[in-house]
Amino acid sequence: MAGSFGLIGSGLASTTSFAQSALLKRKPITLVVPFAPGGGTDSIARELAKYISERLGVTVVVDNKGGAGGAIAAVGVSRAEADGTTLLFATSTFVTHAASDPAPTYDPVRDFAPVAMLGRGPLLVVTSKDSGLSSLAQFIAEAKKNPGHLTYCSAGPGSINHLAAELFAQTAGITMTHVPYKGSGPATMDFLAGRTQVFFATVPTMRTYVDDHRVNLLAVTSQARSPLYPETPTVIESGLPQYDVSTWWGVMAPAATPGAVVDSLNAAIQAVTPNLRDRLLSEGATPYSDSPASFANALSSELAAWRKVIQHG
Repeated sequence: MAGSFGLIGSGLASTTSFAQSALLKRKPITLVVPFAPGGGTDSIARELAKYISERLGVTVVVDNKGGAGGAIAAVGVSRAEADGTTLLFATSTFVTHAASDPAPTYDPVRDFAPVAMLGRGPLLVVTSKDSGLSSLAQFIAEAKKNPGHLTYCSAGPGSINHLAAELFAQTAGITMTHVPYKGSGPATMDFLAGRTQVFFATVPTMRTYVDDHRVNLLAVTSQARSPLYPETPTVIESGLPQYDVSTWWGVMAPAATPGAVVDSLNAAIQAVTPNLRDRLLSEGATPYSDSPASFANALSSELAAWRKVIQHG
């Protein structure tokens, strides 16, 4: 399954200005964020909204619609008028939630038109100080010695934290106990208090605590090492060559959005992505330039791969 969750693509649509599109008539754009205000994802979305507004000369409003693992926001956007004026600021949980839900309320492939990828970054495999686990080899050995004894937390069932840990357990041949929370905030608090031992956390969630040495950083989940932590090995380097997971940020539109509008939005977003470079790098992410078609292919591949993880869980 190596590379199944990696996204590589390039291409810049050469289209007329989105602001000049007759289809849009310069209507305001609503960028729906599936999380509460104040988090890392919300902050990136608001910066993107600012730059798109300046680029296109239209008002871009951020609308936070948290809940149900992001499903409330996703369903709302999928049912919006398909004219490019209602967009979803999606993360990898957009795919993992749909893959894990036995009765999904939206289909990431069928119900949406992928617009643009902004960036992709690794998760951090961290353990609590109380666990005494300071290396991935030690972590795996303990899990094999006492199956189910180690607990790992997540932002909720179907979150990227949950499925990344589940895939790790399957790949390493170990058993752990999942402790889901309603968001990364409460999961982090209990993790820091030692109530859970393991967390496959996003960089924005855990960077402060790693830098303050309040947790043990064992590995990063991506194919390559993180520039933020160049001394920290990847899971692949630590002995699991089939393991490659990363999280991402991107923009989606309703499925019936005209191709010309999608291409214009893609061009506009890619034009302003350099303005977000420092912010993305600070979140441990690699900025991307990607075509809608490449983004669509990657989403289909990820959805199929995560569904296999669920089936084998």
